[in-house]
Amino acid sequence: MRWRCVAQRAHFPGTQKESKSPNSMVKQRVLVSRDGAPTVRTEAAPSEVHSALPQNRLGTSQPPRLVPIDNLKALLVAWVIAGHAILGYTVIGGWPYDEVTEATLPRGLELILATVLGPTALFVMGTFFFLSGLIAPRTIARDGPAAYIRQRLLRLGVPWLTFTLFVWPVLMWLAYRSAGYSLSLWQVMRTRQPFLDSGPLWFVQILLYVSVVHALLMWTGGERIRLPVRMTLVMAVVAITVVSFVIRLWFPARSQQILDLHVWQWPQCMGLYLVGVVVARDGWAERVPSRTARRCGIAVLAAVAAGVIVTTVLGISDLKRDSTPFLGGWHWQALALDVVEATLVVAGSVWLLAWAQRRLTSRASEVARGAYAAYLLQAPVLLGLEMSARSLDWPAVAKAILVAAFAVAGSFSLGWLIIHCTRSGEADARWARPKGRRPNFTAAAPSDAPEPH
Repeated sequence: MRWRCVAQRAHFPGTQKESKSPNSMVKQRVLVSRDGAPTVRTEAAPSEVHSALPQNRLGTSQPPRLVPIDNLKALLVAWVIAGHAILGYTVIGGWPYDEVTEATLPRGLELILATVLGPTALFVMGTFFFLSGLIAPRTIARDGPAAYIRQRLLRLGVPWLTFTLFVWPVLMWLAYRSAGYSLSLWQVMRTRQPFLDSGPLWFVQILLYVSVVHALLMWTGGERIRLPVRMTLVMAVVAITVVSFVIRLWFPARSQQILDLHVWQWPQCMGLYLVGVVVARDGWAERVPSRTARRCGIAVLAAVAAGVIVTTVLGISDLKRDSTPFLGGWHWQALALDVVEATLVVAGSVWLLAWAQRRLTSRASEVARGAYAAYLLQAPVLLGLEMSARSLDWPAVAKAILVAAFAVAGSFSLGWLIIHCTRSGEADARWARPKGRRPNFTAAAPSDAPEPH
């Protein structure tokens, strides 16, 4: 039987008129067969047809990623890797290769780098916690606290534990061996301080603890706790300053604890995570208010200027020798550093996010999404390059630049490769058909197929 369309709005007794609702937008077509029998066919609007279609096999049900945050994380990870490469050739240290380094930067150049690049070291790690706190509430609300905790244990806990027990001891043992030290792997693991060091993954360990506590609080109804957003940033600066000063009376900055806990940095990390959670309900993950961003930028400039003035007035020329009063204790220098650090970490994190939302808006590639993998891989890549460069009779400046460039490129390349292989494997698994099933490609008979309308 063949059909032909005779009217779109005509109706017969017993049929309904076309719906004019903008939400439903349902249309009815009256089809008349050759023998004159009318039939009403209801057609959904394009939006309804789209919603009725099956989900994409690759998982379009996942929420869209925040591109500026992905790009900002990638930029920060690249900055951290390059910074670690330079610190491996400095006297003040900050990357474990400085324990066995064969050359160091000139004192004057090291002081200049500390003045220009040093302030970023005070708030880069805090920015990671700020971004995590900004995203965590929506993730917990979507997946549930239990699933979120399981995901955190797998994504953070497993890499940290593996790194602490196996990867990092082997890497440091190789570094000592390359420098001529005859130490066994057990000696390195047992005697090196801090005990059970995890290298750059100390931050992953602390983020795991904070994330689990946050999920447990939401599980028990803690998400009903509301803090005022208007004065959140000022309150955060004051709180981080006071708590940091008190904590560093017992745990000075750059001190070492078992598991490399970085207790002296906890006020910054936990405070920024809490700030991210508080401002997340105001939509800061999508857009930071322009006025707030400008004020934070001014605060960053003021904090950096204050730090430079204090350093100049005191006549600091040797960072390793003259930095002791700043690290903790009942010293005005320690309080000054805490004020500068708290201002930089709060205002700097917010300003960086606002800047990324204006500038880093291009589509995030798999390279940017592999930033976490690049962060995990920086240790073997960096130490491998530094050990390989020992035989080069080059000045420390050239080695630092060479290692930094290749470490950033190598870490992100391996991270991209891991993400690419993982996504390809997931796609293959989802597209695979169960054995024994055959797709039915049988076409309808021409006499049974309706004509297109």
